Amino acid sequence: MAAAMVDVEAMMKELRVTYASGKTRSYEWRVTQLKAILKICEHHEHEIVQALKVDISKPELESFVHEISLLKEACKFTLKQLKRWMAPEKVKTSITVFPSSAEIVPEPLGVVLVISAWNYPFLLSLDPVIGAIAAGNAVVLKPSEVSPATSAVLAKLVGEYMDTTAVKVIEGAVPETTALLEQRWDKIFYTGNGKVGRIVLAAAAKHLTPVALELGGKSPTVVDSDTNLKVTARRIIAGKWGCNNGQACISPDYIITTADFAPKLIDVLKYELEKFYGKEPLKSPDLSRIVNSNHFNRLKQLLDDDKVSGKIVFGGQSDLPNLKIAPTILLDVPEDSLIMKEEIFGPLIPILTVDNIKDGISFINSREKPLAAYLFTNDKSLKEEFIRNVSAGGLVINDTALHLAVPTLPFGGVGESGIGAYHGKFSFDAFSHKKAVLNRSFLGDVGARYPPYTPFKLRLLKALMNGNPMELVRALFGW
Repeated sequence: MAAAMVDVEAMMKELRVTYASGKTRSYEWRVTQLKAILKICEHHEHEIVQALKVDISKPELESFVHEISLLKEACKFTLKQLKRWMAPEKVKTSITVFPSSAEIVPEPLGVVLVISAWNYPFLLSLDPVIGAIAAGNAVVLKPSEVSPATSAVLAKLVGEYMDTTAVKVIEGAVPETTALLEQRWDKIFYTGNGKVGRIVLAAAAKHLTPVALELGGKSPTVVDSDTNLKVTARRIIAGKWGCNNGQACISPDYIITTADFAPKLIDVLKYELEKFYGKEPLKSPDLSRIVNSNHFNRLKQLLDDDKVSGKIVFGGQSDLPNLKIAPTILLDVPEDSLIMKEEIFGPLIPILTVDNIKDGISFINSREKPLAAYLFTNDKSLKEEFIRNVSAGGLVINDTALHLAVPTLPFGGVGESGIGAYHGKFSFDAFSHKKAVLNRSFLGDVGARYPPYTPFKLRLLKALMNGNPMELVRALFGW
């Protein structure tokens, strides 16, 4: 339902009442809701695939592998680990509070808002919801209006399978999102671009609401000459054009390689692209279309920039009626061109050349921190330098994008590419408060902590807190 069609304040009151009842905190409720998400994936795969095809003409294989399968695995992993995650963590105490015991108790934050993105509209909607439910929260999901078919399927299936007193889907566009952001939430989780991320952050600041911002950035790919060139090209293609035709936050945004190696890399990229998508890629059923005319025109503007004129070495074809742009490679575009200033989020990839491959690290560090950074090499020292010196949300060596599929790794950005992380235990933690609990005995009450303060008490407390046995003996016996 749209927020304009529902009393948002009444909805929030209902969610607060549900949360206050304690229902969402129980292990049984969390398991029931997670299993409901699994049932949605298993019983409605065709419906979900069709919605993704309508929204972005996503190939069925990509829909299953990149969205449905990843979501199912996230559910199964969470169900398997949930009891352990929920258990209090015992921690050591110090002599200062002896005798005592201490633990860290994870507790839900309360009522949380998840605002999703259009490029992976099924996965990026329900994946954060898995973490919110696992942590014991009540949740409102706001899918992207740019993917209306998937939004409608989510609203329908969540309404049918899940506890709608605690999990709600609100459809709509900017007015609905604005109405939701005016409310006081216990956490807001937003996936999208930096411009809207700043709006979300400003709205959250009014209520001191914590946020997680999953943003984007220009994710670089450094290709060394010491690499398996064929495998490198195929994996770059899979991460770029095999992920929504480049419309993914972790798609390689640009490539850095040496000037003498660039022609070899381009030749293999061309060969593999033609093998994958044919000589007429605009007709390939395995390439997603551009999501809408606004994004199509934005990408065309990047290509029409005078500063990149003549820089296309492969592709460049487009089809406005069908919103298709072919895989396109550009060589040695100027650093101040539009295509190097904006996150591309589409099927275009510039290749920048350097004299020494290590100069690529300096170039990456001269720009905003990306969501992901990739390196292809067999050089151990280069790998170590890349890991040590490149700051990004995540790094992958000799592949692209696959860190997203590892539930034991945090997924998130740094700096301009985001705040916070999720996936697996990190999702549970993202929607939990780690509550410190210290439990003391009535025994061992030390009078030295209480007034009136005396020099003897000061010496005694110093000895205790310094952990020096001889100092303690001297304090006790006045030596």
